Amino acid sequence: MRTIKSLTAFLLLVSSSFAQTAQLRGVEMSDIDKGVDACNDFFEYSNGQWRKNNPIPASMPRWSRRWQAGETSKDKLKAIVDELSSGHYQKGSVEQITGDYYAACIDESQANQLGSKPIRPLMAELDAIKTRADVQRMIIRLQDFGIAAPFAFGSGQDSHEPSNVIAQVYAGGLGLPDRDYYLKPDDQFVDNRAKYSEHVNRMFVLFGSDQTQANAIADSTIAFESRLAKASLDNVALRDPKATNNKMSFANLQKLAPDFDWAAYYKHFNVKPGDVNVSEPKFLTEFNDILAKTPISEWKSYLKWQFLNFASGNLSEPFVAANYIFFGAYLNGSKEIKPRWKRCVESADALIGEALGKKYVEKYFPAASKARMQELVKNLLAAMGETIRGLDWMSPETKKRALEKLATFRPKIGYPDKWKDYSRLPISRASYWNNLVAAIKFNIDDDHSTIGKGVDRDRWGMTPPTSDAQYNPLLNDITFPAGILQSPAFSNDVNDAVNYGSIGVVIGHEISHGFDDQGAQYDAQGKLNNWWTAEDYKKFQARTECVANQFDNFFIEPGLHHNGHLVLGESIADLAGAKLAYRALEISRRDKPPLPAVDGLTPDQQFFVAWGQFRGDAVRPEFARRMIQGDPHPVAKYRVIGPLSNLPEFQKAFGCRDDSLMVRPMNQRCEIW
Repeated sequence: MRTIKSLTAFLLLVSSSFAQTAQLRGVEMSDIDKGVDACNDFFEYSNGQWRKNNPIPASMPRWSRRWQAGETSKDKLKAIVDELSSGHYQKGSVEQITGDYYAACIDESQANQLGSKPIRPLMAELDAIKTRADVQRMIIRLQDFGIAAPFAFGSGQDSHEPSNVIAQVYAGGLGLPDRDYYLKPDDQFVDNRAKYSEHVNRMFVLFGSDQTQANAIADSTIAFESRLAKASLDNVALRDPKATNNKMSFANLQKLAPDFDWAAYYKHFNVKPGDVNVSEPKFLTEFNDILAKTPISEWKSYLKWQFLNFASGNLSEPFVAANYIFFGAYLNGSKEIKPRWKRCVESADALIGEALGKKYVEKYFPAASKARMQELVKNLLAAMGETIRGLDWMSPETKKRALEKLATFRPKIGYPDKWKDYSRLPISRASYWNNLVAAIKFNIDDDHSTIGKGVDRDRWGMTPPTSDAQYNPLLNDITFPAGILQSPAFSNDVNDAVNYGSIGVVIGHEISHGFDDQGAQYDAQGKLNNWWTAEDYKKFQARTECVANQFDNFFIEPGLHHNGHLVLGESIADLAGAKLAYRALEISRRDKPPLPAVDGLTPDQQFFVAWGQFRGDAVRPEFARRMIQGDPHPVAKYRVIGPLSNLPEFQKAFGCRDDSLMVRPMNQRCEIW
């Protein structure tokens, strides 16, 4: 069977190569705005017409062919769960769990009948808090629901010994997106805090509190969360692996926060005490101080809000609508909530994603797609190897270590080789709330079960239907789920110039994350360990600073620009990804006939337009503001303009003059890999 599969893959690749000279499609010509000069604004040129013809749907904060494809995937998932929920299957089977989860979730009439009843027993327990022991007990109870109040706990690889999994404690406990929302004096954040206070107030009134009680809870909660925010690292500091690398013994964890009963906490979650990494020791010290000194009434208000905030999107329509008004409409700028069926599909993907994903790949991810992706990944890795060997600024000693790291990269394509077993997860059609809680507990238990053991390199951190990709520095692996392996990222029906310009850049992006400002600090084994010579690392940092400076000067509106150091890793990866994918396309054509022009565009032009069309997001202003505050990814416009303006290959492809807006002067160009 292995020989047959290998032969099939070979024939698919050979037939694909022959097809390149004939029938395979190029980029979407109708998406190009031909009234724009490619050399002055490639973002508008490559995809501007599509954005004009396709306004952002009311329920979305951003829109492009890529995001459209992600939403279309949910239509495919709906077809799967509709079929499964109409049948009856053996208990514990993938079909039963998936079908019954969706059937219970989609039953809005039951949710509306129940109102807030599902959460009232625990809210009563929270209301009955009288002592600090009660506070600790209820912190544990909320963490049964995955509520990180005020800290988060889970598993993670040991940065010093990455073959081992240890416990991890993270800062948490905030209702707003990050610490700066509580602390910055800018008008935007002042307004955010005022609207958040109104939201907390509104939710407690909806739950049944009188206005005076709701006002008091809102004031107390925001003051409480503000204390946590002050003790938290900001988004840029969190990007430094060394800042969050604080491994200690269980005994030292107890010393760091001695007023919390860590032994009882570990026992509740069936975790054996051992080494633990505390990402933010200062936060844990502040948590201990708050635990010891803050009035019980303030803890009660805070914990009640944390639970109500978690639950509200999963209760009756009035709670769902009120939750959406703040988080969906106000913070993200969307105009209407997604339909319930889509929210149920998203919930199933988030909580039982490998069960749902197994059915998805059976139906929508053919072997031909995996074979062609494997070829793309192979050529991108080869391009990175050639690039490292050819660097004139890196010493032979550091090159040797970089190539050792590259040799240990492990690609994960489409779906896991070993599927997660959900057979013990109790799912029925009787109660969506009970299913939600059971699925959360299942995932928490599954995560905690890995602590104190060797790392399982076959586990996936993304579900197969996910339309995204990732790099894990401690595993040194790159993951491309089936959900992203569709048009416009990837297709068996387009020529290589288009695939290398879209998913090829994404592959190069993920590979280069292993060598960005964060990934470069991890060695071939995934250990946080310096493998550079001092002189080479200084040169590397100077080159990364060039990228940070460029993005500091990209504005989304007057007075509001990217933070170059927040988006540094992603921007390095985009720049390197485009360069590596271009080189990989050349590698793929060695000893083969040149690719033909398609629709009047040369292969090089097709390559760059494919990237512009893949990254062609229209973004609502509210969401763009949220992105530049806390998202390590730049807005789409600058993910196109930023890297391409540095590449001489782009200038040559479109015959751009040296003074074109898309061409940086030679002394201002950034190049790392």
